[in-house]
Amino acid sequence: MTWAISILVAIFLAAGLIFFTTALYGAPYVPTLNYELHQSLTELYKISKKDYLVDLGSGDGAVLKAACEHGAKGAYGIEINSFLIWISRWRLRKFNGRAKVVLGNIYTAKLPDETTVVYVFGDSRDIKRIVRNIQRESKRIGRPLYLISNAFTVPGIEPIKNHRTHYLYKIKG
Repeated sequence: MTWAISILVAIFLAAGLIFFTTALYGAPYVPTLNYELHQSLTELYKISKKDYLVDLGSGDGAVLKAACEHGAKGAYGIEINSFLIWISRWRLRKFNGRAKVVLGNIYTAKLPDETTVVYVFGDSRDIKRIVRNIQRESKRIGRPLYLISNAFTVPGIEPIKNHRTHYLYKIKG
């Protein structure tokens, strides 16, 4: 029985270390409020079958799942926490490859060429770096990208509109 307790303690310590370490590189994991999320994908930016949503810091995959449920042709998550990637992949398995989650850095990530909208729940210290990468990617892809920012405004850029805690921007390269 002692070995079982030792294994459980090791698992909890490893998970705690992963969450603590990833919080140092960006925003800590905070679950998205489903009600707010669904409203942002219908009232702020209406996701349609032409859209390919990228979630920077995709956490447990809630935003990717919602995008697929609202009819997006695809959803792509970039996450640094391998434990959350595992949870996301399990959660998104029913979408038959329409949703994908990869290990990556949200500040330097190359977005898929079909990206139309980017979702981020960053924090005030990181939002400028995130937007700079989206601008670079918009230029590389060759068209503006829409950005939905949860809880944080982008300094120096006026939102197109907002709905409660979500802000919509059009980012040009």
